[in-house]
Amino acid sequence: MRLFAAVLPPAEAIDELAAAVDRLRTLPGNEGLRWTGHDGWHFTLAFLGEVDEELLPAVEERFGRAAARQAPFSLRLHGGGHFGRRALWAGAAGGLDAMRLLADRADAAARRAGVAMDEHRAYKAHLTLARSRTGSDTDLRPYVDALAGFEGTAWTVSELALVRSNPPTAGVPGAQPRYEPLRIWPLGH
Repeated sequence: MRLFAAVLPPAEAIDELAAAVDRLRTLPGNEGLRWTGHDGWHFTLAFLGEVDEELLPAVEERFGRAAARQAPFSLRLHGGGHFGRRALWAGAAGGLDAMRLLADRADAAARRAGVAMDEHRAYKAHLTLARSRTGSDTDLRPYVDALAGFEGTAWTVSELALVRSNPPTAGVPGAQPRYEPLRIWPLGH
């Protein structure tokens, strides 16, 4: 199973961001981007990759402990950025230190459960909105500029999710990965 730990924004935050993204999709050059689906919008905390099913009970136990040690915190969608010409993303503001701590705890929990994690990197809170199409040379700066003033309404992050990533349906043009929350733990319990 291909798994990751995530914070899932509430429907209200998704709706606010969707309105901003609808405006982005009218900008010149948008055909050079593959836009992510609203149902896939999340903040990845730790990417576990392919995990053997027999490790799942240990992962779930460790994630439960990590969630219990983390107090809920405030977060809001805020502005945006890009990774080179590859990906456009929405950012976050508010409890970023708490979000980084939760990401570190999720990463450590996966390692302790026996998941062979990639090299640990500094956490950058981002929600991917679009990726460049293969061979596309889309300049993402106008999109980032258009997102600069975006401020979502704050919400309380109160859960840690373990999510399964299912690959897009082969042979279906425009198919997106499908994300399935396997388990959700309350923070601070």
